[in-house]
Amino acid sequence: MGTPLSRDPIAEAQRNWEEQGWGDLAAPMAAITAIMRTQQILLARIESTLKPFGLTFARYELLALLNFARKGALPMNKASALLQVHPTSVTNAVDRLERAGLVARSPHPTDGRTTLIELTAKGRTAAKNAATALNTEVFRAPGFSPGDVKDLIRILGEFRRNAGDFEE
Repeated sequence: MGTPLSRDPIAEAQRNWEEQGWGDLAAPMAAITAIMRTQQILLARIESTLKPFGLTFARYELLALLNFARKGALPMNKASALLQVHPTSVTNAVDRLERAGLVARSPHPTDGRTTLIELTAKGRTAAKNAATALNTEVFRAPGFSPGDVKDLIRILGEFRRNAGDFEE
């Protein structure tokens, strides 16, 4: 993070919105902008923590997903669905993880059209070490109080459900 600004630019934007006559939209604009800025801050912390492991957050998410899978392997299309990313993004992540020796592709044993992604022993170790670092450096002290964390989970979960991200 750079030097903190002397004032909150989002609060300033909210005031500007109000001065333009968009008072009823100023608070929602400020809330959405604050969420987006918060995401940037949190992603920078996560990426910084993962950098020593040669991982981005997207690649770590795939390793973690495979690590939690019962057999340490998933079809590529299922990984794409669970990560909620385009199949091309999963292919790109798998290419990089495979070059690093962290995952391997293999044909599905019963469906010749499907490719499995499987963690290697090196990938399982990387997933474990990266998770330990994230737990220690990011998740243990997220910058939110425990009550705020609980409220955020509820509020953002409701938003995501209402947006069609998932069903109950």
